[in-house]
Amino acid sequence: MRRRDPLLAMSFILGLLALALPLGEARWTAAPLTLWLLALVAVALLFTPLRPWGRRGGVRWGMPGPMPSSRDAPATRPTALRSAPLGFDREAIERVAHPTSPPLRGGEGRSEMVAEAALAFAGSVAGAAALYLLLAAGAAGGEAAGLWLGLVALTLLVWRALERGAALGMASRSPLVDLAIPLLFGLWLLYLWQLLAEGFAIPEVLLPAPGRIAAVLAGSLPVLGDDFVQTFLKSMVPGYLIGCGAGFLTGVLVDREPFLQRGLLPIGNLVSALPIVGVAPIMVMWFGFDWQSKAAVVVIMTFFPMLVNTIAGLGALGRIERDLMRTYAASYGQTLRFARLQAALPFLFTALKVNSTLALIGAIVAEFFGTPIHGMGFRISAGVGRMDLPLVWATIAVAALTGSAVYGGIALLERSLTFWHPSFRKVS
Repeated sequence: MRRRDPLLAMSFILGLLALALPLGEARWTAAPLTLWLLALVAVALLFTPLRPWGRRGGVRWGMPGPMPSSRDAPATRPTALRSAPLGFDREAIERVAHPTSPPLRGGEGRSEMVAEAALAFAGSVAGAAALYLLLAAGAAGGEAAGLWLGLVALTLLVWRALERGAALGMASRSPLVDLAIPLLFGLWLLYLWQLLAEGFAIPEVLLPAPGRIAAVLAGSLPVLGDDFVQTFLKSMVPGYLIGCGAGFLTGVLVDREPFLQRGLLPIGNLVSALPIVGVAPIMVMWFGFDWQSKAAVVVIMTFFPMLVNTIAGLGALGRIERDLMRTYAASYGQTLRFARLQAALPFLFTALKVNSTLALIGAIVAEFFGTPIHGMGFRISAGVGRMDLPLVWATIAVAALTGSAVYGGIALLERSLTFWHPSFRKVS
């Protein structure tokens, strides 16, 4: 007997109930009703999967072959499974006792997975379009109970669609699918934000809708571009390079002369614990109102994480590798170059990724305490003072995208240089 998906069953029931509940000033016209019925049809088709994954006689999600059951092959069941106490979950033990095959690379099973994922996403898109048409027709506020119940049903369907898309990505090992799933999840969060902001008429000073933020962002590109150059290129990048470089060189020096560890590490810890709101005004007084003071704040914020990770990474080389280098009569510089730096790369990239976000935050916050009339921090401070919250959110969006892009670029470089690390090994 097949085990049906309770999440999809709940989504189907709530979707049907949404048709009967009031929508405020809106009504189910032809376009939203057709789209909503298409979404319900997709849920109904997924409710009895094309590829069964039940307990008896079925196959597990994304796996190529059937699992042995007690009726089909009682002799192959392990002794531990036959003698399991009654209080134990026999199904969970059976899943462990009969390991499944590696993920599918193609064939009929993969085609079924693609069909189910495509059906789930098509139903999600149809349902999202139907609810937005209802919102545009006047369904808003607490009176539109059908709209919000439909949103709950759609959320359950999207949850299942993303889950099946992720399973397809794991089975096919496609980088495109792996990239599409988090992107689609982010788009779904933006859709929820837009629907709730418009549906409950949230004031812009509290939370502007993503559509409004996007419009302001598109109309303020020259201003935001100038702020990007000031904050990112002039303040963050120099401070990031100087801070990480100084932390790395100091870490090598501490590793070379261990007595420095007792003096430099406490001082570095003290400097890293200084509050940025206290350091930034001092840096402005020392280096002026231009980018130099912001770069100095970034140097302070990025120095200590790189120092600590460098020391930890240089000490990560195993004893066998150290003995091997001594056998070759390698000098300290040769050991550092050919063995210890390679072992320290994961630690160094960890510091670089952490510092990529700290540096941008430090540069923006430092601009609150004195800056020319451009910069992301200045734009946020000025926008809040004028109650221009859409512009503030647009600036935050630019900062978030910039930080994510830098972090992603460093992660890609890490993957290419530390492919040998166990965390990047692929199961064959």
